[in-house]
Amino acid sequence: MKFTGIFLFLLFFFLFPGVNVPETGGEVVSAVSAGSGIDRFCSELYSSLERDDSKPGYEVLRKGLTGFFNLESDDRIKKNLLTIIDFSLSSNLERMWIIDLNRQEVVYSCLCAHGRNSGDEFACSFSNTPSSYKSSLGFYVTGETYIGKHGLSLILEGVEPGINDKARERAIVMHGADYVSRDFISRNGRLGRSFGCPSIPMDNHEEIISLLSGQSCLYIHFPDAGYLQSSSLLADDTAMGGMSRFLYESLSGSLFLGL
Repeated sequence: MKFTGIFLFLLFFFLFPGVNVPETGGEVVSAVSAGSGIDRFCSELYSSLERDDSKPGYEVLRKGLTGFFNLESDDRIKKNLLTIIDFSLSSNLERMWIIDLNRQEVVYSCLCAHGRNSGDEFACSFSNTPSSYKSSLGFYVTGETYIGKHGLSLILEGVEPGINDKARERAIVMHGADYVSRDFISRNGRLGRSFGCPSIPMDNHEEIISLLSGQSCLYIHFPDAGYLQSSSLLADDTAMGGMSRFLYESLSGSLFLGL
């Protein structure tokens, strides 16, 4: 872990009077409110992600972190990686970022396609319905890899009922595609589209998919009022337990390594 504001935040969080750290690393009751604690963590992380053009917007990152911590609290996450896809942006822009939360770095950023019936250059419509050919919003936990018609592909487990929980049934996976490229944009004026999968460029797709496999967190964002108000994974109070465990394990690991 870098010697940045987050490392200092770890020390503050666990040395601050009134913070109870259980030996199990589970939920804690903090004198710092859940919302302000997550805000502080997100602010420090956002500052450590150096270039503004290679990271998600602050509010999008804040939501992604909240969902990550909620999934961590439920022991659904095995890798400290957060993948964010922002479908509010043009498909002609890089709108997928993979953030290594241990290193506090964006390790990949790339183009990402949305479903053909979600929109043209911009996505604007989403669905959990089979054969809709639309993208689904919300949080996913990555599963295993397999070899399909697009080569190495990644199972995505939608974890939000009614929002994306039919991902397996719909065969919504991450895979590489030739239509996700700058050349395609130059020829067509926009990125190609999928049947609902978050497709990525063929360049490095195997490396990216291998990195993300095995229970990492993926968040597909769009400012849909209904989703943002109803998603339980965007709740600060329940996220606090996962954040506490993440910080506890990070600090313990740092001290173990003599950092």
